[in-house]
Amino acid sequence: MTPMDCDIKTGFETLTVPGAGDMRAYWTRPAKAGRAPGVIVLQEAFGVNAHIREVAERLAREGWCAIAPELFHRTAPAGMDIPYTDFASAMPHYQALTVEGLSADMKAAHDWLRGPAGCAEVSAIGFCLGGRAAFLADAVLPLKAAVSFYGGGIAPSLLDKAKDLSAPILLVWGGLDKHIPPEQTAQVAAALRAAGKPFVDAVFSAADHGFHCDARASHHEPSAKQAWALALQFLRQPG
Repeated sequence: MTPMDCDIKTGFETLTVPGAGDMRAYWTRPAKAGRAPGVIVLQEAFGVNAHIREVAERLAREGWCAIAPELFHRTAPAGMDIPYTDFASAMPHYQALTVEGLSADMKAAHDWLRGPAGCAEVSAIGFCLGGRAAFLADAVLPLKAAVSFYGGGIAPSLLDKAKDLSAPILLVWGGLDKHIPPEQTAQVAAALRAAGKPFVDAVFSAADHGFHCDARASHHEPSAKQAWALALQFLRQPG
């Protein structure tokens, strides 16, 4: 697949998660007919908001079929969009998430990409909460690649999943991120190294938590541009 800037289609799909009912997801893909690779776009703690939808659209313009599932569907109404300044409202939904629930949600998104969307391969990319989910997705789904932007909580809660990763993973961190101290990022790298899993560890020294999102006060444009280019290159690597 080569870079492109193409017209896209967008919409919402209702996915069925066994034992949890319906889950809305935002999808987007190149408008031109043809088989596209798939990518699951995993939200921050603030919902499948304008930024996450825009990430999915950027991927579609680069040739992917992207789907962003609403991971709070068990506790929140469809389309919930929490302001970046109101993390307190996100906390009850964030805290209600479980490994089992996230795994089921991501499997439903994966099944849609491999089934109705007709994707032969699927990757995952996520931010913050979604960065942790992308690490988990790599452990529970047959992915081509995974990209985790500042995935808080991978260490220590998901380190036991390192041995189960199915695909190479790119870990993107902010060097100024007080939410994820260097000791935790080092633990993630050590667990992957001990498990013999392929990974890339990228620390952007001038960036804080959430630096990729231009709607956040912590946005750092130079780091965001570099990290995005690296993520695209990583997702494009041969399987």
